[in-house]
Amino acid sequence: MGSLNSAIVTVSSKGWVVIPSLFRRQIGLKPGMKMVVTETDGKIILTPQSGDPVDMLYGKLSDGESLTDALLADRKEEIKREKAKIHSR
Repeated sequence: MGSLNSAIVTVSSKGWVVIPSLFRRQIGLKPGMKMVVTETDGKIILTPQSGDPVDMLYGKLSDGESLTDALLADRKEEIKREKAKIHSR
């Protein structure tokens, strides 16, 4: 897919800028999508946010031990200790 290098746009009184349709199509921008706005060396960079940040993190820790299993095992041990404490009185 071809790439545009630049376009001249106008900033409105509210700070709005229209992203030209060629750019929007090229990177797949859709109405309602979130954008990350970054300033670097006097340049404003707009980067599409690829979905819900919480959803993006889902499964990132799946390679290690299951925290749910560890919590359930810990809870079972706690119940055993509590029962032992009750029966020793």
